[in-house]
Amino acid sequence: MKTAVVGTVFVDVKGFSQVPYVPTGTNPGRVEIMHGGVSRNVCENFGQQGMQASFISMTDNTALGRDVRDKLARLDVDLKHTIYAEDGMGMWMAILDQRGDLVGSISKQPNFAALEDYLDENIDKALEDCGAVVLEIDTTERIAQTVLDAAERLSKPVYVITANMVVIMRRPEFLRRVRCFICNEIEAGKLMGADLSDKTPEEMKAVLADAMARYGIASMVITMGGRGAVYCDVDGAPGYVEAIPSRVVDSTGAGDAFFSGTVMALNSGLPLEKAVRIGTRLASATLASKTSCCGKLEGLFDIG
Repeated sequence: MKTAVVGTVFVDVKGFSQVPYVPTGTNPGRVEIMHGGVSRNVCENFGQQGMQASFISMTDNTALGRDVRDKLARLDVDLKHTIYAEDGMGMWMAILDQRGDLVGSISKQPNFAALEDYLDENIDKALEDCGAVVLEIDTTERIAQTVLDAAERLSKPVYVITANMVVIMRRPEFLRRVRCFICNEIEAGKLMGADLSDKTPEEMKAVLADAMARYGIASMVITMGGRGAVYCDVDGAPGYVEAIPSRVVDSTGAGDAFFSGTVMALNSGLPLEKAVRIGTRLASATLASKTSCCGKLEGLFDIG
């Protein structure tokens, strides 16, 4: 089953410190430029794991934009609804410490006007041959509304991934219209207006149940980094999956990998508990990768 992925492409500029990072000092290390963006990462994860995806997005008509397209095309990602647009790619500058953990970042959003206009005219056509929709909801309210309306018309389940929580905080009622909302503890904290960083898994289960009841969420997952993830379907009790230890090389992209693995499994008909375990496997492998997406992970879906 093909999954439609609606969202953005970013250029990631990453600085890797080789020494304990000092924010106000000069830190020797290396700087790399690579393909990024939440939705682009999801598409690459799908392609690397042999799952079909259709990317509904935009790139600049530049050498870098064409390189993004070429890589996704080599992974058999469907690009017929990826348009060219001036200022169509964002930029993310990130600093990682000597352990590979993110310590600071700045994000420049693309100009969404061309994608908004394209979706107004073509969203039904873009979704019609897909079995499910991944929506990067923090693009614009107009894009989110257009995609959610079309998914309802066409009876397509929607899985939401967030980037900065701006749209959700303005329009939390959107969460009532999605099949599953997957976020990290920082994003969940913004939604609930609380600092959740010190919560135990048991305490986070209570937060999860409260969030689902308050916002009418059918299914939800909250990741807690090295403390694992909690999850719940509307018909079940909250559950917990431990993190898989990994040698961290680059922590960026691990959340997108977790989301990708979980959604791939749900689309394959697996229950949420098994889907979260698969997402955890892919996230762990991505932490140990030098890039934001790992390669093919053999046995990813072999869950007992």
